[in-house]
Amino acid sequence: MSFMHAVPINSLIIVALLLQLAVLTLAVQTDPYIRKDNKKTMMFIVVLLFTLIMQNYIGYRMDVIGTMPYWRTIVGIYGYMVRPTILLLFLYIVSPDEKHLVAWILIIINALVHLTALFSGICFYIDAANEFHRGPLGFTCHAISLVLMLWLLVLTMREFNRVKKLETWIPVINLAIITVAVIVDTFMDYRNYPASFLTISAVSCSLSYDIWLHFQFARRHEQTMIADQRIRIMISQIQPHFLYNTLSTIQALCRIDPEKAFETTEKFGMYLRNNLESLNQSTLIPFEEELEHTKIYADIEMIRFPKIDVTYDIEDVDFEVPALSLQPIVENAIRHGVRVREHGVVAVSAKRIRDLHVIKIKDNGKGFDIAQLEKADSSHIGIRNVKERVETLCGGQMTIRSNPGKGTTVWIRIPVDNNPEDKANDLHFDEEMLDNE
Repeated sequence: MSFMHAVPINSLIIVALLLQLAVLTLAVQTDPYIRKDNKKTMMFIVVLLFTLIMQNYIGYRMDVIGTMPYWRTIVGIYGYMVRPTILLLFLYIVSPDEKHLVAWILIIINALVHLTALFSGICFYIDAANEFHRGPLGFTCHAISLVLMLWLLVLTMREFNRVKKLETWIPVINLAIITVAVIVDTFMDYRNYPASFLTISAVSCSLSYDIWLHFQFARRHEQTMIADQRIRIMISQIQPHFLYNTLSTIQALCRIDPEKAFETTEKFGMYLRNNLESLNQSTLIPFEEELEHTKIYADIEMIRFPKIDVTYDIEDVDFEVPALSLQPIVENAIRHGVRVREHGVVAVSAKRIRDLHVIKIKDNGKGFDIAQLEKADSSHIGIRNVKERVETLCGGQMTIRSNPGKGTTVWIRIPVDNNPEDKANDLHFDEEMLDNE
């Protein structure tokens, strides 16, 4: 009588798990904001979870029937192979850009060990009476799953340290749930149920990971909106500043040197005609356009201040930069650096170094305290804006060295394989390279 009562309950467990998978499939397929690689990984997880649920149920039925030890062995092997594979796919959810080769090796080892059940009892075997027996390597799946869970915890905490958002606790909670499920499955006989506690927890955790992925998109979207807002603010600040400064230069030259005033006006008209459109761009533009824009600005400043000299050593131009990225740095070097010198020099260079496009702006000006950049006062807000846009729009980095009384050097590094999301935290430009370049 108790078995008859148990059948409907067990059937409801399977139906509930399948309904959760159906909801998860619908959510993944209809969510336009999840990255394509994450969406593909989630669908692999859904497929494996479906087969794992079927494996649990078939194994449960075979255990009840009690006359199919060979086929029950095959079904058991599949279950032991799939469980750590799902954990491996969870690694790709948390860290989709890594290869996870070591994890794949562990998955292969786990599969090979459990395949020995077909001809040996070293892992597990099912005797003629349909009784399950665990061999010396019977906990291989548990051990490898533990290693994968620990690595998943490391990746999750690394993500938390980088983002510091509460949503990162979702993977941590998932790990806790899976750990409890493994412990329960290990020390309790779940063969009276059509699905193991680990299978149930894996389905629930997959739903949580889908929610977590959506949170990830929301965070990236928020960062993009903030970056766009900063770009618009920066554009509105620099455009009037440059225009007013140029007009002031022309006004001053009209009194002291009309010919140079005419020449400056011509350059200014050329600047407006060829580059006004790029001033309104908040995306990337060819470096050559930004360089030409900078040269015209520098020519105007050199007309006004003959003791200033801006030189160029350009070996690499085949890349893109944010609009108004080079010119504000050169402007800062002129206005706040070399004007105090008897012979002020600003040297601009661009070259390919390893897998980076490297722009260098060096001046012999008065220098400044780097800590002032953090204060975001009016004299350095342009540099901070350039730094943020280089990091946000093209995954690059900007490094500044300044010695008060000696001068300032600025490096901008743009990765050759331009990918802001993947490269922003992976650029390395060691101190020795800075000294040699």
